[in-house]
Amino acid sequence: MKVEFYKHSLGEKEKEAVLAALDSLFLSTGPRTEEFEERFASYLNVKHCVGTSSGTAALFLALAAWGIGAGDEVVVPAMTFIASSNVALHLGAGVVFCDVDRETALIDPDMVEGILKKDKQGKVKAVMPVHLYGQMVDMKALRSIADRYGVKVLEDCAHCIEGERDGVRPGQVGDAGAFSFYATKNMTSGEGGALVCSDEKLAEKVRVLRLHGMSRSAADRYAKYQHWDMEELGYKANMGDLQAAILLPQMERLEELWQRRNAIALEYEEAFSRGGVDFPKTLPGVKHARHLFTIWAPEGCRDRLLEALQAEGIGCTVNYRAVHLRKYYAEKFGYKKGDYPAAEKIGKRTISIPLYPRLTNDEIGFVKDTIIKLCGESAY
Repeated sequence: MKVEFYKHSLGEKEKEAVLAALDSLFLSTGPRTEEFEERFASYLNVKHCVGTSSGTAALFLALAAWGIGAGDEVVVPAMTFIASSNVALHLGAGVVFCDVDRETALIDPDMVEGILKKDKQGKVKAVMPVHLYGQMVDMKALRSIADRYGVKVLEDCAHCIEGERDGVRPGQVGDAGAFSFYATKNMTSGEGGALVCSDEKLAEKVRVLRLHGMSRSAADRYAKYQHWDMEELGYKANMGDLQAAILLPQMERLEELWQRRNAIALEYEEAFSRGGVDFPKTLPGVKHARHLFTIWAPEGCRDRLLEALQAEGIGCTVNYRAVHLRKYYAEKFGYKKGDYPAAEKIGKRTISIPLYPRLTNDEIGFVKDTIIKLCGESAY
């Protein structure tokens, strides 16, 4: 049996929405983008949403809007995608990695506080919690710590549209939250992203920065031409109406699709718990967005297990290996093995397996049975 790692859930409504957008006046940032921004902000119960070209762009624009740059530092978990830390480097800021919880792979608020305590010169200007795989960081604890030390909190919510923890949704407690609509995300436009916040000044600044620093967009100038000015040095990082057109119909199905992914994930958890397969802990009382389901291979066997799964026809990948040991970071900044042991251990064992609504029951059973069989064989 062949089981793809991922298949999207786009259908006729998305096709119709794109065709309607193609027949309209605006292909770039216009009324559909504005409608999506309003609906996404309402869904998350935040005041503002700014559509961007990617989740990475959303992270970058938030830091840029806060004026973070040379001489500043941003705290980032060592277990995440490279985009989380890269955006700080692109602005000339430094990255301070933080280790993660061994059971959940989430950034540890106590370790963050330890870093801030040692920051006697006040270089750290922001902390970037990553809601990895779809499970939220303890944002109430992290917010309290950040407030005591006077630093911004930028939530990387790329995996966590539908999540909730302690009555808090993604993007509600941080100073801003960045979302990704990349091809494999729970809600996708192929490429795209958004920044959400409750700070009107931040939202307006990001709107200007995402379009070269211009005071007026093309849509603003359409009905009656108005001169625009360049208010500051900006970037090209806006969402277009074609992307928004794909996203809008998906807003109606977010909960339905989440329920299917959650049911599959619960089935995986029950089977793997019985079959002796390790996986990250899902905390009680948390609504896990179920973006990714990862298992932890027996120590020293991850790459062999990857090959064996692929040989059986099961699509899989690795999310992620510890950032500080990637070639660029290790060579440029001198990071070495042992610097962030929990992130390194997880990075050596983790495998992401198929988790998407279009999986059939036969495919789910095949994935479960194959993983339990392979992990239990003496070769592993």
